[in-house]
Amino acid sequence: MVTVAKTAGFCFGVQRAVDMAEKACQEYGCIWALGDIIHNAHEVGRLEKLGVHKAEDVADIPDGAPVLIRAHGVPERVVQQLEQKGCCIVDATCPFVGKIHRIVREESEQGRRIIVIGSRNHPEVVGIQGWCGTSEVYETPEELRAALEKIGKNGENLQKIPVSVVAQTTINREIFDICSKIIKKQCTNAKIFGTICNATDERQAEARLLAGKSDIMIVIGDRKSSNTKRLYEISTSLCDHVLYIEDATGLTGNEIQGMEQPFIGITAGASTPAWIIKEVRNIMSEETRIETGSEDFAAMLEESFKTLNTGDKVTGTVLKITPNEVHVDLGVKHAAYIPTHELSDDPSFNAEESIHVGDDIEAVVVRVNDAEGTIVLSKKRVDQMKGWESIEDAKENKTIIEGKVNEENKGGVVANAFGIRVFIPASQTGIPKGQPLSQLVGQTARFRITEINRQRKRVVGSIRAVQQEERRAAAEKVWSEIEVGNEYTGTVKSLTSYGAFVDIGGVDGMIHISELSWGRIKHPSEVVNVGDTVNVYVIGLDRENKKISLGYKRPEDNPWNVFTANYEVGDTATVRILKFMPFGAFAQIIPGVDGLIHISQIANRRIEKPEDVLSKDEEVEAKIIDIDPEKQKVSLSIRALLNDDE
Repeated sequence: MVTVAKTAGFCFGVQRAVDMAEKACQEYGCIWALGDIIHNAHEVGRLEKLGVHKAEDVADIPDGAPVLIRAHGVPERVVQQLEQKGCCIVDATCPFVGKIHRIVREESEQGRRIIVIGSRNHPEVVGIQGWCGTSEVYETPEELRAALEKIGKNGENLQKIPVSVVAQTTINREIFDICSKIIKKQCTNAKIFGTICNATDERQAEARLLAGKSDIMIVIGDRKSSNTKRLYEISTSLCDHVLYIEDATGLTGNEIQGMEQPFIGITAGASTPAWIIKEVRNIMSEETRIETGSEDFAAMLEESFKTLNTGDKVTGTVLKITPNEVHVDLGVKHAAYIPTHELSDDPSFNAEESIHVGDDIEAVVVRVNDAEGTIVLSKKRVDQMKGWESIEDAKENKTIIEGKVNEENKGGVVANAFGIRVFIPASQTGIPKGQPLSQLVGQTARFRITEINRQRKRVVGSIRAVQQEERRAAAEKVWSEIEVGNEYTGTVKSLTSYGAFVDIGGVDGMIHISELSWGRIKHPSEVVNVGDTVNVYVIGLDRENKKISLGYKRPEDNPWNVFTANYEVGDTATVRILKFMPFGAFAQIIPGVDGLIHISQIANRRIEKPEDVLSKDEEVEAKIIDIDPEKQKVSLSIRALLNDDE
């Protein structure tokens, strides 16, 4: 039996670098690369034919040329040198490696000593060291332990040394774990960063499982590949017969001679192309069939190349993403792809952001073309199946769901939830009548499902139902806590001739017109408008009838307090005549505080009426002759100033 590890072959970072190299060759005609893009001679040769030129040093690259930085990454100084040469940089550094660069740079800037667990001369490790200050590399626990002992003997206090530890992404997990324990034991001021990539962990874990039950273990990869060497080390520790080959030419044809129905495990490094793995698997399957005389293995092989049928639900691995389609490996003889229009019904769906090379992806077979050897898939149909299940579950369990509103429709708006169109009638949008529904477009809304008709593909939702529930819950909270004197930030909901109604979090309270301003106003709109955010405080409660009286004007803004702070009896003020009475004239001293000029205090002679001397809105000088704090009344005199002049 031949079993190939699911994780065998190109990892995300390698596939990404290869894709970027191919795209760059199409765009520029050719591109330079510092060293081999990946550790695989076959793939390097293929890329060279496409236009990838290898350079060992920055000096070998022409000024202004396009340059691809390989998945291993490079030191920061190399990037700077390329920029100085005016090169167009295509950065294919694996995101996992780029994360390590950021970590060591930040930790180094904080004055911490950087320790890298990995292969000293590996390009990834060289690159990591180029993004920090002082750093040290240790390949084995023994090497690390000896170095720490030496530091201690030199008189340095290990416990006080700030140490930050990272790992090469492809290092053996067991080695890193042992090194981490050593550092934690010796250095109390240590920060350990688990930077072994998940793909490496999974690849190594699967290799352990396979090797542990295999009669023969085959490890495929370039001799320069660090992660392939790790797979070989793991395999040899668990299996007596391990082959380390670069491709099918490394097989002799006598690997299983004399064995009865052997279990053969195959794994491959992250730089090994899929076609090499398949070639080795096919040869070993055929060799097993011949040696054992069994047809089961041939049948199994045929099964792996079977043609799928329309409607089948499948899971594959994303191989490549183009503007028009996503290529998927299904492990069958046909080439499978998902057209862009079959990815999602969501208009805001972005394939580049949502799907990545190496991802597992579920799809439904739409069409099989045996003549062309292609299979057309649909991701959105799988999403729709799952979406309908989620929608029906949400309605049954009365769950609140979220969806992005994509369009305004006749009589309402349309949102997308779980890949399903949900119609929300205007009356259920929560938007007041007369206001545009377009304000919801582009927003994420929370709603309940109120109606489902799967046959007609009709789903109806209600934002208003959620708002009402939330408002009731908020109201209960407000009434449980509210007391006279509590302050709230609320929203003006409506205006009447006698006041303004304010939402203070699920409950409406009223600001009487007399509480809106210290001055005289004819309508609340002179102070506030619907939609305004206002700060209010509770001045009265009627819990039985659920009524709340709110205050808006602040004591510190009381004009009388302002007046008394700035004026006293005997002071002169410039006042404005407001209105006339038979007994005198009222004048504004400051906004909100008026004073009375008695008819006897207007002139130093007898007058019949105030209008004989004064005019409305006229500004005159007047002396404050009396202040009544209790009644908040002020008496003014123009005559007193006239007498003073005499």
